[in-house]
Amino acid sequence: MSDDIQKLREATGAGVMDCKRALIDAKGNFDKAVKIIRDRGLEKAEKKSGRATGAGVLESYIHAGRVGVLIELRCETDFVARAEPFKVLAHEIAMQIAAMNPENVETLLAGPYIKDEKITIKDLVSQTVTKVGENIQITRFCRYEL
Repeated sequence: MSDDIQKLREATGAGVMDCKRALIDAKGNFDKAVKIIRDRGLEKAEKKSGRATGAGVLESYIHAGRVGVLIELRCETDFVARAEPFKVLAHEIAMQIAAMNPENVETLLAGPYIKDEKITIKDLVSQTVTKVGENIQITRFCRYEL
């Protein structure tokens, strides 16, 4: 079972105990355990969504010298703003904006993630909320194209 827990951790980024509980609840079915973890992560993210976001980063991304993006991604503390999962999320969202040119934050959140179209950007943010334990908000962004 420990190999399954490790495999599930790698696939979802969830903690050891969350993976163990999901595998028990799924009676050992890996795919079902992944779904359980994602559902529980969304619940955790919803609970944290009302918290104030006083820290964050500005992430820039330029694609082929022709498309530029600047995004403001907010979190609760400077500690999380400097953490690798938060930085990776900011970069992934900036690349998403460059590729998809969404109209606004709501459209961006509802859109499919370019690297895994089974999930939305909102799901991607929720996964990171679960990893870092803080509320994360995409405050605003701008995209320029030549």
